Amino acid sequence: MTPLRLIYLALIIVGTILPWSYFYAWFTEHGWALGPMIDAWWVNDATSALVYDLTIAAIALTIWAVVEGVRGNRWFFLVIPVTYGIGVSAGLPLALFLLARRQR
Repeated sequence: MTPLRLIYLALIIVGTILPWSYFYAWFTEHGWALGPMIDAWWVNDATSALVYDLTIAAIALTIWAVVEGVRGNRWFFLVIPVTYGIGVSAGLPLALFLLARRQR
């Protein structure tokens, strides 16, 4: 495995653990309902901007993953559930990890 792929793999791991440690703390404190968390995303302009920023990034990443998947790179379809189930912080490094594999 190349050093670049190792970096992407490390970013996938960090991009999974770090955000989910905060999500877990939130759910533990406020319960496992999504409604209160979604409400918290809109409490001020800064959080609203982050919601839009990450949503647009997730949509762009999804489109790219679908195009790559349709072109025959089926592993890119894995990027979609990772992006929406964990976050762009794991989905994007996964896509780059897969892309770096293909370009060897």
